[in-house]
Amino acid sequence: MKIQSSYQSSGGKLYLVPTPIGNLDDMTYRAIKVLKEVDFILAEDTRHSIHLLNHFEIQTPMHSHHAHSHQSEIERWLEQLAQGRSIALISDAGMPLINDPGHELVQAAIDRDYAVIALPGATAALTALVASGMMHEHFTYYGFVPRKEGEREILWQQIAQHQETAILYESPYRIESVVRSIVQTLGDSVAIVIARELTKRYETYLRGAAGEVLAYLEATPIKGEIVLLIDGSTAVQPTVDAMEELSLKDYVQHLMEEEGLTAKQSIKEVAKRRDVRKQEVYAAYHEIT
Repeated sequence: MKIQSSYQSSGGKLYLVPTPIGNLDDMTYRAIKVLKEVDFILAEDTRHSIHLLNHFEIQTPMHSHHAHSHQSEIERWLEQLAQGRSIALISDAGMPLINDPGHELVQAAIDRDYAVIALPGATAALTALVASGMMHEHFTYYGFVPRKEGEREILWQQIAQHQETAILYESPYRIESVVRSIVQTLGDSVAIVIARELTKRYETYLRGAAGEVLAYLEATPIKGEIVLLIDGSTAVQPTVDAMEELSLKDYVQHLMEEEGLTAKQSIKEVAKRRDVRKQEVYAAYHEIT
């Protein structure tokens, strides 16, 4: 068990500082103050974040920290914390670590008993939720919509079973195909909301049945960053037949994730349900040609 007294400890501190998701006026006074006072700022994309720092006249040294940062770089920043210095981690937009890098650094700092302090601030997911008109007492944030159709089918099934509001991120280039997939699996009457360009000049909410929204997207392509919300309680329950469309590998992974089976157990079960040899399922799962 670990107990962190954030502001009583005298050692180095790692601050998680949210940045605006669009409108720079959403930057808090405290966030600016912390970014000016820490010894270093770690940013996902320094080329992007330099505009934010320049806008608020923040001159603190900034360094890159992204998903491909090597363990040696993490050790470098842990050494700075060990020397009593303070570091702020920021993302390109919104709250750090929400679909952004930084978990390994945070976990390493916690493991070594350095204070990890999160500042409150904007996240696109919750901003869209509270203005969506959908149930907000119970919701699940799923991150980005899977690109593979089989994985999408599994996700839609989970949403329909949980019957709560689902929050996802998606690209404007794929949103039409994603909504079409929702219609095909959950029905054209399932309620969805598309929130785009939040806090920016062209902020837009599309609220309605999935079939209506799909018809709109087919006639009017949209641009900008997108948050997708689905009301699981209005979804048509997918039939078991939907699982039959999954590849052998996706089916094995589904059973492992949803039913808690081991890979060996899942392979055996898929072979039984599909009436094929276990060797065939094993080869598909391990991608053996």
